[in-house]
Amino acid sequence: MTENVDVSDSDTDSDAGDEDVQCWLVERTYTDRGLIDLVYATPSGDRVRRKQISATIMRQRGTEATAATTVAAADLEPVDDAETRERYRTEVERVRGEYAPDDEL
Repeated sequence: MTENVDVSDSDTDSDAGDEDVQCWLVERTYTDRGLIDLVYATPSGDRVRRKQISATIMRQRGTEATAATTVAAADLEPVDDAETRERYRTEVERVRGEYAPDDEL
């Protein structure tokens, strides 16, 4: 059995205010230090939550990243670059169309 990467505690799909926001995995990068950088973006692509986790720990725990996760709005960072926002928005659309939020990727 695998364990999901959890970056928050609740399950709503709002994109504003003090609420929680459902974010979708738009980027996964493997570093030369054995870390995995995960980027989850809001549906609009204008805000993100970045998470870094050890690849070794993920393997040991049987942990996988999920297609989506819920993040507190206060924990989201703005995406300043318009091209990156559009790329994230497009990737969220693709991931949402192909996967359920709890699907492991």
